[in-house]
Amino acid sequence: MTAFDDRRNAFEKQFAHDEDLRFKATARRNKLFGLWVADRLGKTGDEAETYAKSVVLADFEEAGDADVLRKAYKDLEGAGKTADEAELKAKLVQLTERAIEEVKVGR
Repeated sequence: MTAFDDRRNAFEKQFAHDEDLRFKATARRNKLFGLWVADRLGKTGDEAETYAKSVVLADFEEAGDADVLRKAYKDLEGAGKTADEAELKAKLVQLTERAIEEVKVGR
């Protein structure tokens, strides 16, 4: 193997590692967001966990965060709770930072 091959392999491994961390952080963020929305909906315990899982699964509908935000907004509005799109987006950003830190420390 040449030095170039070694560098290429190292970059590929780093890219795969970064993508894995990004996926885990996004899933963690979505769960945290789902728990936060569940609390606003008055859900606790297993019901809150089940709702949070549904938020994680909602993220697989399309690329980006629109599907997660849409689900939360729809569910909150359906329950008669006020839901401001800016507040939901801000909470998602806040929880992204928390999720990244949690994934870094292995939670």
